[in-house]
Amino acid sequence: MIASGQAVAPDRPCLSRAWRETRGELHGWLRHRLDGDAEAEDLLQEVFLRALRQGDAFCRLDNPRAWLFQVARNALTDRLRARHPQVELPDDLAAADNELPAPVEQLSQCLPRALAELSASDRLAIELCDIAGQPQQALAERLGISLSGAKSRLQRARLRLRARLVEGCQVCFDDAGQVAGFIPRPPLD
Repeated sequence: MIASGQAVAPDRPCLSRAWRETRGELHGWLRHRLDGDAEAEDLLQEVFLRALRQGDAFCRLDNPRAWLFQVARNALTDRLRARHPQVELPDDLAAADNELPAPVEQLSQCLPRALAELSASDRLAIELCDIAGQPQQALAERLGISLSGAKSRLQRARLRLRARLVEGCQVCFDDAGQVAGFIPRPPLD
């Protein structure tokens, strides 16, 4: 067991201080997510050893507490993953190489033209959040609006993009509402 006391790493006072300040909180966090106190202690020791292995680099961290929690999260993830054995999927679940992609996947070839036909603000919302993967908060900051305003704007832009795709590429749907086919349009020059 790693002592919660004073000099856990006497040659690295920065580690001793960070550990003393964070150990209790880390232990509680791990205990809450694991089956028992013993397992939480095991992971806590692993986190401490990883910090110790950092040597002088640990003392140069901007936020030692955040680093310790990140290491704890990673160790916890590894532990939980190891509990669940990997199951190999049957070969018949893999798509054959010669299979054509589903119509909804092929519809992406209509996307550049449909995007080009949207207003600049709709295009910005779609490109920033859906294509570039930025959070909606980034859109809000870029436009100088509230987060709820950005969410509404993105939702409306998605609806207009869908309408442009359906109309412009003449998308047809099956009885279940899934894309069944479309007519590709060449991109705008």
